[in-house]
Parts: sequence; structure tokens; C-alpha cells
Amino acid sequence: MLDRQPTLAHPAVTLRAATAADWPALFAAALDPGIWEGHPAHDRWQEPVFRAFFEDGLASGGMLVAEDPVTGAVIGSSRFDFSRAEAGEVEVGWTFLVRRHWGSRTNHIMKALMVGHALASVDRVIFLIGETNIRSRTAIERIGASLTDRQTTAQLSTGPVIHLFYSIDRAGFECGPLLQLWAERLS
Repeated sequence: MLDRQPTLAHPAVTLRAATAADWPALFAAALDPGIWEGHPAHDRWQEPVFRAFFEDGLASGGMLVAEDPVTGAVIGSSRFDFSRAEAGEVEVGWTFLVRRHWGSRTNHIMKALMVGHALASVDRVIFLIGETNIRSRTAIERIGASLTDRQTTAQLSTGPVIHLFYSIDRAGFECGPLLQLWAERLS
């Protein structure tokens, strides 16, 4: 059974289980409207919208907080979720990072830690990306995820949004760009 609230550590980022006490730090990290430009939920920087995102993450049982291991600062979050996954799968996603970590390896490292951890228990990791979210679609393709023929419509604060499914299985992970980052993790 997949532990959806592990502590996963790399020299560049630490992921740990989210708690209700993380609200102030995560909301402070999410307050930058620039994070959400181009995202289907472009209003997620607003308190009521982010509150719903945060509460949904906690309710999922798999929300992780991303911290800078040097400063301890909260820099974002991600989550493991089974609600849209089929047998043998887990979803990794609903990730956001403060902009100072954009263009760095942080997002790739977070995905490497989560995918590597998940594939010890499931056959495949899926990612749901808003059809118009080009930044996230490009990022997920760069880490070796493949577009599938599945899609769903999610109701966001901005209205219904078509989400495309991407996936990485064990073979794809073992020959893809995340494997080296997984190997750099701290025990």
C-alpha cells in the first residue's frame, strides 16, 4: 500500500505531510497572482479559492508541503490522490511552486521523489493537466510523461476545465530523466 504522506528528501527540496497548521505559510506562498497566470484556476491566489484548494488537498490524505531544506521556508505543495486513478495507479499533481523556483530543477526533483516513491507500490503514475495549461503540459512532457487518450472535466473556481491525462510507468521512469534525480535523494 502506498504511503501517501511520506517525508521525501533531496538536497534541493524536502517534501513532508501537510497539516492544517501549514495554512498560513502555504497561503503566503500562493499569494503571488503570477504563479497562477496561464493556469485554468487563475484566481487561486485569492483566499477563498486557495482555501478550497488547501482543504481539498488535506482531505485527499496525500498532500505534501515542499520546503527549502536550507531555510525551512515553504515553497509550494503537491499531492498523491487516488480519486481519479484506476487500479494500479496514483495521481501526482495539484503542484505549485513559488516563482523563484521556476526554471530551476525543483519541480523536476519533486516529481522524481514522488514518482519514484509511488512506483514502489503502483504500476503507473498519472498526471491530470488542464488542456490549456501549456506551461504545465510542457513541464510534464519534459520529465518523460506521455499523453494518454483519457481526459476528464474538472469543475474549478473558474468553471469547467478539460484535463488531459499523462502517465509514467516503471519502464518509462527507469529510462527517463527523473531517474538520476531520484538517485540523488537523501535516505
